[in-house]
Amino acid sequence: MNRRTMWTVVGLALIVGFIAFGAGAFKASLTPYVSFAQARASADAVQVAGKLVHGSANYDESSGKLFFLLEDGQGDRMRVEFAGTKPGNFEEATQIVAIGRFAGGVFVAEKLLVKCPSKYQGTEEKQYGAQT
Repeated sequence: MNRRTMWTVVGLALIVGFIAFGAGAFKASLTPYVSFAQARASADAVQVAGKLVHGSANYDESSGKLFFLLEDGQGDRMRVEFAGTKPGNFEEATQIVAIGRFAGGVFVAEKLLVKCPSKYQGTEEKQYGAQT
């Protein structure tokens, strides 16, 4: 094997290695949306979505943890623990996505995505509602 062929093989091997590494890293960073039942059964990081059960939120100042209940569309409820600052407008959230793992009877969220009502919601109804 001459030098040119050897360097071509080495270069192609490096390219394939980088592609494989990048694909593996990308796949590891994905967290799928699952049902509450699937989250309870999974050991991997997942995303669950639901509505905040009003009156269930409790922020413990001393530990810096937020505890609350999420309810899915079927009425199943899951206790969630989040170590971090309580998001603004948390109580007005229309939907909450928790990213984390289920452990010890509670979903331990690493991240929270809070969907709040839009300040523009209802604007079209006000503008166009009188025309009908």
